[in-house]
Amino acid sequence: MSQEALQVVAAAGFALLAVAAAWALRLGLTRELAWAALRAAVQLTVVGAIIALVFHVEVLAFAFVAAMLLTAALTSGGRLRVVPGARRRVAVAIGVPALAAVGFLLLIGAFDATPQAAVPAAGILIGGAMTAATITGRRLVEGLEDEAGEIEARLSLGDDAHTALQPVLRRAITTGLVPAIDQTRSVGLVTLPGTFVGLVLGGASPASAARVQLLILLALLAVELFSALIIGRLLLAAVVAPGERVEIPH
Repeated sequence: MSQEALQVVAAAGFALLAVAAAWALRLGLTRELAWAALRAAVQLTVVGAIIALVFHVEVLAFAFVAAMLLTAALTSGGRLRVVPGARRRVAVAIGVPALAAVGFLLLIGAFDATPQAAVPAAGILIGGAMTAATITGRRLVEGLEDEAGEIEARLSLGDDAHTALQPVLRRAITTGLVPAIDQTRSVGLVTLPGTFVGLVLGGASPASAARVQLLILLALLAVELFSALIIGRLLLAAVVAPGERVEIPH
């Protein structure tokens, strides 16, 4: 068996193992895991061909980044569909901080203004913002349901909706940032980021690669913080009705 075939078989084996474990444990994730694995296989195959074209036709980079943002909004928004207009709100929470950070990094010359550099950087930042928005949003929706009694009590004691919902919002943002904080704290010890490894393999000095990776990593931390904050604010705006009433999404 060739190495390529062996890699495909091994990948399929890992997917089947995860699906079987989810089914045995009755997690309700069997279909979702299988679908995610299938989509990943198809998407990577297709994107591999598209990205080569994007790197040669620079104007397509803008369309590719827009497609990444749209996909992130649809994916994250689907997790929060109990909230009206979730996908639109998530698109703002992901796109604004991620694209602002990419623009700033290009402005200061952190990397070359080429599709080969800008598209991967945009992907990293959009992906991180999507994760933060999803976790924060889900935790916020769960908090609104779990703490409905406490929220109602604060409102009855005279708090406005903004004040009554602040504890739920803070806990949601804190939870949403846990992966980003852990990743930043453990970089180089637990994980070796792709940007760093790619630069070293490409001939850059370890010191130069470390500087670029640190810049990307800390930009990602800031992007995820603002993504979590924005989605939290936008979701709360969706559940606060006129007259300071809080409509818990179900």
